[in-house]
Amino acid sequence: MAGGVYLASEWRLRNVELPDPFVATIPTDAASIEHGRHVARIRGCFGCHGQSLEGRVYTDQWPWVELAVAPNLAAYAQEHSPATLEAAIRHGIGVDGRALWSMPSYNWTNLSDSDLVALIAFLRSAEVQPSSHPKPKLGWSARWEIASGSVMHMADWVSLVPPLQYQDHPLPAMRLGEYLAMTMCNECHGLDLRGAVAPDGRAPDLAILAAYSEADFRTLLATGTAIGGRDNLNLMSMVARDRFPDLTDEEISSLYFFLNTLGVQPVAEDVPWRPKNE
Repeated sequence: MAGGVYLASEWRLRNVELPDPFVATIPTDAASIEHGRHVARIRGCFGCHGQSLEGRVYTDQWPWVELAVAPNLAAYAQEHSPATLEAAIRHGIGVDGRALWSMPSYNWTNLSDSDLVALIAFLRSAEVQPSSHPKPKLGWSARWEIASGSVMHMADWVSLVPPLQYQDHPLPAMRLGEYLAMTMCNECHGLDLRGAVAPDGRAPDLAILAAYSEADFRTLLATGTAIGGRDNLNLMSMVARDRFPDLTDEEISSLYFFLNTLGVQPVAEDVPWRPKNE
């Protein structure tokens, strides 16, 4: 029984379509590296991999996997090729060709080449902090869920990410706002931004932001404090304080503009991130 579960889970993890190798020149100039730092900050690299990119062991979160480990990202970026990094970041596929199971690659599927090469440039420029972490481990419960198909791995999630719809829109705010939302916010709020259900709670439909003035929205992003002074929004408050103070005025205004258009769009039913019966 155990052997069958192991083999079935390994088959699912390995039965992925590998992307074409990413070929790009990684810049080394200061402006590109600084832009890459900005990309890393607002997309959450520091939150998961440590404020010095030293890596992190998750002992309490995601107990179903048994042991989740975010690697030393500065060291990893220096040790591996741009193609390996791109496969993990945008496609959810690790260095061994297996699907990843804890890194939310679906959040960066639509990341542009220019942002990606700047991100890699920054990660490679970062000072490697000494660290020693155990290997990540998939326990039998996790393997059973993967083998049975009740849990999707990251390459599966990546395949469901909708393409950007408004990159030819005449308004720059619409283009930038969509791009930012679809590479920052769908990590928690569903691949379509219209809400998601997870074992640890529900992330709301971002159409709710129509109730916010732009000033309220800026406060939320800068401090994690919602309308009415609520500053205990759990993950949202933590994420906002770690990532979003780095957003520029243009980025915040564009995000606000785009998210205020969501309310007139239909909401898909019975999608994996928002089950119909929830």
